[in-house]
Amino acid sequence: MKRGRIFTAMVAAGLTAALGVPGSAAHAHPDQHGTLSGHLIGNGSEGDLELLGKADLTDSDDIVADVGIDPRGTYAYLAHWGKPTCAASSEAGGVTDPDAGVFVVDIADLENPKQVGFIPHSQDSRPGEGVQALNISTKFFDGVMLVTNNEHCGKNGKGGVTLTDVTDPLKPKRLSQHFGDRGFADTNDIHSAFAWNDGDKAYVVMTDNFETADVDILDITNPMRPRLITELNLNTFSGGPIFQPELGLDESNLHDMIVKQIDGRWIMLLSYWDGGYVRLDVTDPSRPTFIHDTDYPDVDPLLALRTGTELPPEGNGHQAEFTADNKFFIGTDEDFAPYRPHFLIESGPNTGEYPAGEFGFTPQIQTSLPDGKINGTVVYGGYGCPGDAVPDAMTAIPTVDPDEERVVVFQRGPVGDPSASGEACFFSEKIEAGQNAGYDAVVVANHHSGAQFGDAADARACGSQGHVYDKTAPAVCIGHRAMHLLFDTAPDYSANYSGDEPAVGTVGEQVSFTPQFDGWGYVWLFDAETGQAVDAYAIPQAHDEGFAEGFGDLTVHEVATDPNDASRAYLSYYSGGMRALEIQCEDPDDTSTCSLVETGSYLSETGSDFWGVEAFTRDGQTYVAGSDRDDGLYLFSPARP
Repeated sequence: MKRGRIFTAMVAAGLTAALGVPGSAAHAHPDQHGTLSGHLIGNGSEGDLELLGKADLTDSDDIVADVGIDPRGTYAYLAHWGKPTCAASSEAGGVTDPDAGVFVVDIADLENPKQVGFIPHSQDSRPGEGVQALNISTKFFDGVMLVTNNEHCGKNGKGGVTLTDVTDPLKPKRLSQHFGDRGFADTNDIHSAFAWNDGDKAYVVMTDNFETADVDILDITNPMRPRLITELNLNTFSGGPIFQPELGLDESNLHDMIVKQIDGRWIMLLSYWDGGYVRLDVTDPSRPTFIHDTDYPDVDPLLALRTGTELPPEGNGHQAEFTADNKFFIGTDEDFAPYRPHFLIESGPNTGEYPAGEFGFTPQIQTSLPDGKINGTVVYGGYGCPGDAVPDAMTAIPTVDPDEERVVVFQRGPVGDPSASGEACFFSEKIEAGQNAGYDAVVVANHHSGAQFGDAADARACGSQGHVYDKTAPAVCIGHRAMHLLFDTAPDYSANYSGDEPAVGTVGEQVSFTPQFDGWGYVWLFDAETGQAVDAYAIPQAHDEGFAEGFGDLTVHEVATDPNDASRAYLSYYSGGMRALEIQCEDPDDTSTCSLVETGSYLSETGSDFWGVEAFTRDGQTYVAGSDRDDGLYLFSPARP
């Protein structure tokens, strides 16, 4: 990485972005994302990104997820992510939300898109990240197929992928649903899915929320009878771990992927969280071959440039796409927590610093606790799932210093643990259980199943909110090894579930979690041939601590590259709005001279919350679709007429 290039580019990009958001300020907005108190506000379209039209699909917050565009460019499909329970909402006035499924929107008139249908998902199953519509032609199917993922949001939830015939979007026909990992078709959530058609064959690649490091590929040539043909773990498939534990990047799992034909080969680009961005050759999808993966630098370049603080990047490789000429790919690192907790065990035989993360949906440590940090004695609480007994905080730790907190430690799971009763529950349910038992802060430790590489495994899993509750306690996540060290017990990595956990109610060591500001998630530009990072981009507020709370989520989510212009890309940036970027190169033959520069933006006068972005072609011209979680579909032209 040529740091000097990034430094120069960031100054230019920062100035451009700053011009795109005049008058940014906190703003009370009833449809805000999450629990934060406001949003950035702007002046609508700026620069070369013009809003053409929008379709309001909901009056509720956090309902809409990803967006996909019909290959004919005349229909849009938006995931109804729904409330965490999947239940329909009944807001007074305006649109009444159905249960989870897919909105169908007619976009023939780009200035007046209209909802014309809704495709429901199974009970307690919701689509989110994986919404794709594409042409599929095999001997079993010839038409337009809609591919969606399934995640659980209730006791009857089913996972796997759902395939729907939308050749006539007004008369969708279910082809198959809930196909996934071998033997787990109805249980394993998948967070995303991506399909491709190779001659007379068709395939879909999926994430696996339970076996998080897995890359699962289905043959969907006969979409009514998908079959699993590949299941691999890139942490071992590539010849060794692709994560970087020396930088604290040890939560290595698959989040998203695309597949594109390049020079006669089918190339899969995977976003592998702390593993970075990975290329596989899947010309024969039953026998993928490893090409390369990216590495994060020792020091986060944007954080160092903008704040002077030198910390490793936080990882969180979320989603990526190749440019139209395949010269570059752009990756988005999603990070909802602008602070990272500095975790210390302060008493006992295992004193020292250990990796930790902070949940993005809970009250933040620095503003919710009197001294701005967690500092107290820990108690082991088991799993903390509904029906589990949790030690009462006042009984477990009857007295504490006024400047300290009572802290409970739960373990992730208990999926597959034969010694545990009950089923796995959401992270948010564990945190609520801690609150209800009187604890001031909650720690969630990863399970044995996340510790795949012995003592080097300090993998944390700060997951997302799964149910609605009254949030009062901050929460952090730690690795499984650190949990054992808190109670001076030795972890056993010989099996996923070894029964070596401390007894529920065991009082452990004194700990502290002190927040360090490290900004929100942002964007990388990579040389596609070498995998070398060329530049990075973030909106200016992302590294300004004054915007750490009260302005919504200022992390990037997804990128869509322009299908007709290899220099252009578009970003869905949650509360940062929609952003248009251009790759500018001083020497077109030298990728190290290239920069990401913002050229346009859209930020509503009442706040935005963009999740999905998709670029598509109509009559030879590029258009951009964005999904706002609190509204619905937005359609843009990337250049003013």
